[in-house]
Amino acid sequence: MFMKKNVYLLAGILAILILLAVVVMNRPGETDISAENSHFLFSIDSASVDKIVLRSHLSNVTLVKKGSEWFLSEPVEYHADQSNVNLLIHQSKNLDAKEIVSSNPDKRSIFQVDSNGTLVRIFQNGQEHASFVVGKMGQSYSETYLRKAESNDVNVVKGALSWSFNKSVKDWRDKTILAVPKETIDKISYQYPGETFTLAFKDSTWMIGSDKAKANEVSTLLGVLSNVQADDFVDSPITPAPKITATVTVGENQVRLSEIKGKDQYFVQNSNSPQWFELQGWRVKQLLKHKKDLL
Repeated sequence: MFMKKNVYLLAGILAILILLAVVVMNRPGETDISAENSHFLFSIDSASVDKIVLRSHLSNVTLVKKGSEWFLSEPVEYHADQSNVNLLIHQSKNLDAKEIVSSNPDKRSIFQVDSNGTLVRIFQNGQEHASFVVGKMGQSYSETYLRKAESNDVNVVKGALSWSFNKSVKDWRDKTILAVPKETIDKISYQYPGETFTLAFKDSTWMIGSDKAKANEVSTLLGVLSNVQADDFVDSPITPAPKITATVTVGENQVRLSEIKGKDQYFVQNSNSPQWFELQGWRVKQLLKHKKDLL
């Protein structure tokens, strides 16, 4: 009798587990329509794309192409991060749809292909060519739900696309403060209150005056100076005006730094632009060197 009860109990647990598995595998709206053959949703000519409009809960951004480069025209006018824009275009022309999971408008919110998604409008030669909504990631996290703007069909598209399309305004802007090919750098000057010195490349050796600098320290520094990227932008006037606490001169670029009181942050400006940036203290430590650090 005791064994019979155990058998019935185990059978009941097994039945419940099977039922739960069926429910999970067939969540509402996620397997409404059978799979179709994989295909690209749009035919996009990268060279002809000249405008991109993005609308999401994070930002409303308009990108326009001027000559060979991309710029933001909304909400600010600024040079765009070229690699981020080019990646967006590349992924837009390679939206590989695996299947349609729903055509029911009432189920758009399940996949976040409604107002919670990112609306992308791509223009070619001045005319709107493609429009779609990027939703949430699929169950495998290597897929994304996506809907053409004029369609009810929700597609499963290959790739985790949300991070490429759904960015804040600052991530569409070019964060470059200083970019100098390190092989072209032959002199770096530092100016602090109470200390001024120049690191110069002479006869195949980096020197500070008559003293030889540490090769490994200089090599690391050159790598930092070749690509200094901001953490954020300062678009409002800074009051009172920043007090410069350090200056780094590389070629025609004079990078001015002002420590923000009470924070491990700095205001930073390149003399070639009126734009001010914010830079975290740990990044500044990589950039600012004293004579004792290099000898």
